[in-house]
Amino acid sequence: MMHPSRLRQGDALRVAGAGLKARPLRAVLSALGIAIGIAAMVAVVGISASSRAEIDQQLQALGTNLLTVEPGQELRSGGTATLPAESVDMVARMGPVTSVSAVGEVDDAFVYRSDQIDELKTNGISTFAARPDLLGAVGGEIASGRWLDDALAAYPTVVLGATTAERLGISQADGSVAVWLGERWFTVVGILNPALLAPELDAAALVGWPVAEELLGYDGAPTRLYERSPESRVEDVRAVLPATANPENPEEVTVSRPSDALAARAATDETLTTLLLALGGVALLVGGIGVANTMVIAVLERRSEIGLRRALGATRAHVRIQFLGESVLLAGLGGIGGAALGGVVTSGFAATRDWPFALPLWALVGAAAATILVGAIAGAYPAARAARMSPTAALATV
Repeated sequence: MMHPSRLRQGDALRVAGAGLKARPLRAVLSALGIAIGIAAMVAVVGISASSRAEIDQQLQALGTNLLTVEPGQELRSGGTATLPAESVDMVARMGPVTSVSAVGEVDDAFVYRSDQIDELKTNGISTFAARPDLLGAVGGEIASGRWLDDALAAYPTVVLGATTAERLGISQADGSVAVWLGERWFTVVGILNPALLAPELDAAALVGWPVAEELLGYDGAPTRLYERSPESRVEDVRAVLPATANPENPEEVTVSRPSDALAARAATDETLTTLLLALGGVALLVGGIGVANTMVIAVLERRSEIGLRRALGATRAHVRIQFLGESVLLAGLGGIGGAALGGVVTSGFAATRDWPFALPLWALVGAAAATILVGAIAGAYPAARAARMSPTAALATV
């Protein structure tokens, strides 16, 4: 009694591998197309995840409980409204408020590296009067030098924002450098790191509140308040801040949450990630077409092999499994190489930006599923074509 021919899984894998080993260069080139598509998709997901992880770390470190209060527009005239000079003290008296500070823009007090520079070349630098407790409120840090304390705030000293220092060509603040500010020399005592929750400070020069009133003609009205309260009370505080900061005209007050801007940036990155994933999918599709083309050529070149196997007892299912296995294995090799390459690209990019490395598990699982699917689809027709060949017709071509 004859037993039906069987093809075990291990044998099918060895046969598929032998088919690829017979033409290694062709296999590598075909797998390369899959690898490029998978690498692009994995790298896009990894870089996006690393960027979001960096933003999450920043928000965790800086907090999402900062609110800013600014004057809006006057309803009658349409001009810019003003906040009362006592608005900081009024907000500070609110129960949930843990800290509050402010800056005030000083008009016509431009900053130059030298008193010989054309007055029209302001470089977009603004001058703000700042309170000593500002850095604590916004979560800012000093990159060089020191901050304006109560003593320095009474003298012509200035702290430069990160962008301001770069534009003026100043990298160190040791008290030996001065800038021409408001027709006077101000000694640079500090330089700030970029302020993520208060980016307006980056392109600013910050002077003490008393010296701004005494030497620069500042009227003492704050132009932006920074307030912090417990996370659980932020929305409650936000609702009453306009009436507290400007009781007479609360409708002329604008309240915003700076951390929302970082969250919006993450959402924008997510949209861009979707677009780039689509482009990676196109590359993967092109790679799949390359695998299909390779398998079709393989079937035509190996008709004698197919005929011999059929004559020795292999069934059509065995032949179909052989060529379908070659296609899936070929795509799988490309997928593994692509995933590894995408991980390396993500790691390198994150390292250059000083981001945490983050590569979601679902991205690797998705890459594996995509390669299996592409390999199966690409090999379906060549495998079916090989299985339909009769032994006599295939051997007749030898």
